[in-house]
Amino acid sequence: MDIVRLERVVAVVGAIVVAAAALVALKNDWKTPGLENQVFKVMLGLLALGAVLALFAAIGVLGNFGGKA
Repeated sequence: MDIVRLERVVAVVGAIVVAAAALVALKNDWKTPGLENQVFKVMLGLLALGAVLALFAAIGVLGNFGGKA
């Protein structure tokens, strides 16, 4: 197994773990009131979105930016 494939596997597993943790925390915190909690919910949503984008990049859905054409 070459280093590129190992790096992609680690990125995919990491993205799945981070997205799952963010979504579970967002589900558990969904009904809490207050401005501070609303900001926390937005941050968790952005974290989950970033993890999904990282997953797409790791599996090659987003394209090959900077690589061979």
